[in-house]
Amino acid sequence: MTEVGEGRTRRERLRAGTVEEIKQAALGLIGEHGSANLRFTDIARSLGMTAPALYRYFADRDELLTALVADSYHSLSDELTATRSTLPAEDLDGRFLAVCTTYRTWAQRNPERFALIFGSPVPGYAAPEEGPTVVAARRAMEHLVELVTDTAERGRFGSVPVPDAEEAMLLAWATVHGFVTLEAYGHLDKLDRQARDRLFTVQARVAARTAGLAPAPGQD
Repeated sequence: MTEVGEGRTRRERLRAGTVEEIKQAALGLIGEHGSANLRFTDIARSLGMTAPALYRYFADRDELLTALVADSYHSLSDELTATRSTLPAEDLDGRFLAVCTTYRTWAQRNPERFALIFGSPVPGYAAPEEGPTVVAARRAMEHLVELVTDTAERGRFGSVPVPDAEEAMLLAWATVHGFVTLEAYGHLDKLDRQARDRLFTVQARVAARTAGLAPAPGQD
């Protein structure tokens, strides 16, 4: 008799568990050696499997990378969603700073995922033009777009040298992302944690103003 749990058969659950083990092993290897050196043989060895056995779960390395990239974007988006839900919609400044802070802490806790989606391109790999990575990336980036849009709709969108909300979001993200990247790759290690926290808060507020997110009355 087929065992069923949570809508899936026992075989499906076992397969899903193995897929997750493969992904975690791949992330571990990316953390140690970088994504450019990810090989099926190394993943299989770390799991006590043969390399051909991996092809029962992923067609090739690119399919595995696509799954990892999509998972990473969804992981980031899930944390951003949780952060936004903790603050009232009218607290635009608080929500923007909270989202930026979550972006930073996610990068700190997930260095291999951060490097995979925001680091140097993996040689020989090209993400599908339409597919899971694109959907996941849009989901993650829409958080900042929505914050900028909310600001405009509430009449708190100030002067900004770009024509629309999406470009304003990109301007804000580039400012915050620059700091997060420098920190992720150790370029700010000479500063202690308190100094980095202080500078990041200033950077996030600069990003908000540069993108046209005017402060609430009395908060300028």
